[in-house]
Amino acid sequence: MSDLARTVPAVMQTDLPKGFSPAVITQIEVVAVGTKRFVLTLADGAAPPDLEPGAHIDVLLPSGKIRQYSTLCDDVEGAVTIVVKREARGRGGSAELHELSVGDVVGLGEARNHFALEPGSGPVVLIAGGIGITPILSMARHLAASSRPWTIHYAARRREDMAFREELAPRPEARLHFDMEAGHVLDMAEIVASLPEDAHLYCCGPLPMLNGYRAATKDLPQARVHYELFESTQEAATTGGFDVECARSGLVLRVQEGRRIIDVLLDAGINVPMSCEKGICGSCEIPVLEGIPDHRDDVLSDEEKASNEMMMVCCGGCKGDRLVLDI
Repeated sequence: MSDLARTVPAVMQTDLPKGFSPAVITQIEVVAVGTKRFVLTLADGAAPPDLEPGAHIDVLLPSGKIRQYSTLCDDVEGAVTIVVKREARGRGGSAELHELSVGDVVGLGEARNHFALEPGSGPVVLIAGGIGITPILSMARHLAASSRPWTIHYAARRREDMAFREELAPRPEARLHFDMEAGHVLDMAEIVASLPEDAHLYCCGPLPMLNGYRAATKDLPQARVHYELFESTQEAATTGGFDVECARSGLVLRVQEGRRIIDVLLDAGINVPMSCEKGICGSCEIPVLEGIPDHRDDVLSDEEKASNEMMMVCCGGCKGDRLVLDI
């Protein structure tokens, strides 16, 4: 048994939900006002999951809350690094994590990547706002190591709000923007107007930034436009009035008005992986065998939604009388 494993309470080693492993917080660093960097090391000495830029991972907190955090890839060898801003109006996960100390234990679950860098050698333009720097910085480090041309536009309200400013400021590829000093937010239209030919764009930040980004890039080929959300842009479907058939068991469940599909599945004892419950993490993605989903997520692309082969049951509904799910 490793020294780290000895520090983990027995309950955390044996009673974690399926798919989670105990991890010890081995480093905590304040990287901006209200923002901390956490280094998590698996207690059993196992290698961490293979993470690529843009990936996020499920973190099980001591309270039982499960939250997703973007990973800072290749930050510390043999560990997983996450960067978390304490959100005063959040659901309590960031506040709980900020109260933890070195030596405390959390659970590490599945890693997913809906925001991966496209392969190629062409130029890349990165745009980050606030805590959205975590996946974007991972991309910047990877691009710098691979000698692929890139630039980064990084915005924060004030200098003290900007994490990793000292790392990025000396780089000629970096354009740092401070709203309070400039007197305005980052000008997305100006960035798009000066794009290198055939550049791919990646943006992560608060919803107002993402709205401006999507408006500025609406006329570009959408295969070159990539973004990740921390907030949902749509309300969950709760109109009800349809049946959901669980193909593996044959169980047919009625979804009444005011309820979500996931609520009905859980009440029936059907275990559905879930985390954000806002349609932005992808953990509750389920194959659709029959029926037309009412997609309300921000994970699937327009093409994936049009195919109706998958749906997120935490927020999606049904456009007909019946859905058959592969569950």
